Amino acid sequence: MNEDRDTFWLDRPVLITGCTGLLGSWLSIALVDAGAQVVGLIRDEIPHTHLRQSRYLSRIAVVRGDVTDYELVERALNEYEIETVFHLAAQTIVTIANRAPLSTLETNVKGTWTVLEAARRSPTVRRVLVASSDKAYGASETLPYTEDMPLRGAHPYDVSKSCADLIAQGYAATYDLPVAVTRCANLYGGGDLNWNRIVPGTVRAALRGEPPVVRSDGSPLRDYLYVQDAVRAYMTLAVHLDRPELRGQPFNFGSRRPMTVLEIVRAIIAASPHPELEPLVLGEAAHEIQDQYLDSTKARRELGWQPAYSMEEGLRETIAWYHAFLSGK
Repeated sequence: MNEDRDTFWLDRPVLITGCTGLLGSWLSIALVDAGAQVVGLIRDEIPHTHLRQSRYLSRIAVVRGDVTDYELVERALNEYEIETVFHLAAQTIVTIANRAPLSTLETNVKGTWTVLEAARRSPTVRRVLVASSDKAYGASETLPYTEDMPLRGAHPYDVSKSCADLIAQGYAATYDLPVAVTRCANLYGGGDLNWNRIVPGTVRAALRGEPPVVRSDGSPLRDYLYVQDAVRAYMTLAVHLDRPELRGQPFNFGSRRPMTVLEIVRAIIAASPHPELEPLVLGEAAHEIQDQYLDSTKARRELGWQPAYSMEEGLRETIAWYHAFLSGK
């Protein structure tokens, strides 16, 4: 790489699909601060996203529409002369995917091939990052997941991510498209307004002095990654995509510290103003993988990336964000 990393993003045109989501909001902010010319693709107008609350939404160009609309995506790439694409747009909630599989598959699978085909035909795109997930691996008796393991999603969300992941790798292998795939652990941090997720739901309940609800029996083992570490992972991988040998490569990004659901719930409660609370364990979750966690050795070796935040530091910042948000500050 010829560019100094501190100035790499200066004046570079970047498209972020799903720019108002948890990761999309923080990534948009980081790229604006780094001097990039950020274009965000937005489908639904959601008033309380972190991107809007932070007032950074007014600092990016906005393209409104659906990621499955090929003509729209192609127009955005061409008119803004996009060089880097971060494809984050997806339906990300497992329970919604189980309840409404068609919309999940439409967005997550068709949306991915739409972005990749438009990028393939674009004369300006030089790098594409596609957000897969640790869920793409499916259930496995061998853990942690490594990048060479097969993708075996069995339920709607997991299947959608397995498909999107393979499609991205297929575009790299067939068309030499400069694309890489990210497989992140469960992301958490301020700005996630999907309250049925374990971290935001538990934080909100704990701040209100209410018992947090756990849908499972509390035993599933998960890998949790703070959103700021994920932002740095995406930006670092994008810089390294100028290396031809990384085209089509998947990368795991995890915390190296898997926790049970009950462990993270109790950690949030302990860090909240109401440490005396006891969670309400329902034991009702279905069609979810029992244990999942990642080996991020490849990312450390090839990219020099590793998490900078401990769980304690990440939760402290997360709880502070929700305290300010919920109190209207």
